[in-house]
Amino acid sequence: MPARKNLFAPYAAAPSHPHWEELTARRLPLYERDSMRDCFYRDYTRVLHCTAFRRLKHKTQVFPHVESDHICTRMEHVLHVESVSSTIAEYLGLSTHLTKAIALAHDIGHAPFGHEGEHVLNEITQRHLGKRFWHEENGVHFADDIELLEDPQRVERNLALTYAVRDGILSHCGEMDENGLKPREKLFDLSEFSAPGQYQSATWEGCVVKVADKIAYLGRDIEDADALGFLGAEGREALTELQRRHGLDALNTTGIIHALVCDICENSTPEDGIVLSPAAAELMNRTKELNYRFVYQHPRFKPFVRYAALVIHEVFDALADCYTGIPFTAAPAEMLSRYPTLVGGFDNFVRPYLSRELAGYDNRKIYGDLTDRTLFLRAAVDYISGMTDAYLIRAYGDLISF
Repeated sequence: MPARKNLFAPYAAAPSHPHWEELTARRLPLYERDSMRDCFYRDYTRVLHCTAFRRLKHKTQVFPHVESDHICTRMEHVLHVESVSSTIAEYLGLSTHLTKAIALAHDIGHAPFGHEGEHVLNEITQRHLGKRFWHEENGVHFADDIELLEDPQRVERNLALTYAVRDGILSHCGEMDENGLKPREKLFDLSEFSAPGQYQSATWEGCVVKVADKIAYLGRDIEDADALGFLGAEGREALTELQRRHGLDALNTTGIIHALVCDICENSTPEDGIVLSPAAAELMNRTKELNYRFVYQHPRFKPFVRYAALVIHEVFDALADCYTGIPFTAAPAEMLSRYPTLVGGFDNFVRPYLSRELAGYDNRKIYGDLTDRTLFLRAAVDYISGMTDAYLIRAYGDLISF
């Protein structure tokens, strides 16, 4: 395997790249230059410090409301993706700084309650806003418009990530089953994406994160499911048979990551793309099938699916009732008194993005004065999508407390 090391180095996101200027472009300038970090590592630390990343530790990965500290959260998943993708990138000779930045940021747009929350917000946005909600696009929206960081003068500004990182967030959809990923040839405005998985990443580093996303969750979801008693005798037997068929010591996080990472490093070439051997691709796909059969479609999730829909719809409807059509200066006093967590939090959330000047903020004002109903409802969706599971439950508690 060492003979293939650094095979992709000529194609890495580096100053020699033919699209370097476009890949490193930012929609807004940063407040100062930094001679110690390259542009991608600077993006990595900006994501690390933003509040959307911090909240991932309290967002569902697969299993909701788990009190055990040993069940994977959305933040742990993101760190697994960072580890897997940076290992592959380093071996192939790609930019580890870009890979780590994309990996750390790839799920900052995820809704509370995991993919169930995403499904519910998609229903809401299609009905009320005439568009889809998908966490990859929402991640870029948060990176571009919502997340703020203080500069050295304590002025809040937008993240202003590079094109390459924003593109990697948008194109990371890990549910696709392609093998042999290659970056797309054209760099275009990211608004041309209209669905998850529509286009490949513009960089090899983004392609690596995409495949790492799937590698990271397969084994860990099985481990968590087994710990919570989801698999049963039939599930364990199916896993044992798959493990035996592929000669693995264990079909767990360590076994799957080691097998698939080594296989990608052994088989990927610039001509063939980021590719798994047929045997490893079968292992990935069969493991995913077992996850759907014994984990994701398990009957024990049905009450949670109904609960997630109830909570998010009720919270959204309560926020929609706050719309008045007049310039927003503060949440309606009656609603604020009735729903202090939900409406008080919304009042605090929207203030930095209103058109009026606010001391300590120099960011994009995306909501105007909230007289436009569509913008008001978009703000409500943004607010909900950024919530942790626990905060959403507390906000819902306002609605059922008298």
